[in-house]
Amino acid sequence: MSEFFKAELKDRFLEYAADRDDYFEVQLLYDEFLRPNYSLEYVQGLVTEIIDYDAELLDVMSGNGAKIFMLASTPSTADFLEEGGFTDLYIREEEKWDTFFEQLSNSRRLTDEEKAVMTDSKKASYKKERRLLFLLIFAVAFSFLFALSSILKNSFFEDDYITKEEFEKRLNDLERYQSSGENLTLSEEKLDSTDTAFKKDSVLVVE
Repeated sequence: MSEFFKAELKDRFLEYAADRDDYFEVQLLYDEFLRPNYSLEYVQGLVTEIIDYDAELLDVMSGNGAKIFMLASTPSTADFLEEGGFTDLYIREEEKWDTFFEQLSNSRRLTDEEKAVMTDSKKASYKKERRLLFLLIFAVAFSFLFALSSILKNSFFEDDYITKEEFEKRLNDLERYQSSGENLTLSEEKLDSTDTAFKKDSVLVVE
């Protein structure tokens, strides 16, 4: 059932109540308007919607195991119908939505100049982002190359460091080598002097 048809049914229920001066059962509304296509519970649901909208539109009495059993009109019933009832409320609501959607569809479109400005702005933003991306890639690549060069240098061009003990050992070896050279020089000098003396003695013997 459409919302418009439901609005018409609610108004018919109110008109039925306004035409009576007494309480009547909800069953009568069902028999009058909706039998046999709909259930009594559906009628009770529509009456509940009327009361939820404005509790002053109907005077409701419970009984026979039902919360809504007897109904009667109130002074507000006729006034509400004169103002258009639920049907008029539905129409005004639909018109309001139609106006809203029409305003959306007729909203001002951008001019060519405004579109050009927005396009230029997007291009400038794109260029800036691309430049920043290139700088970021360059920085990452530079860091990678620097780290790689450090690894290669440490692996293949490592300096030959010696310990303190090794340095002292080499120094002692050098001192011993120098001492050995000096002793060798002294020995040679002694041999030279001995040989000279021997030659002199030989000369003397010959004479």
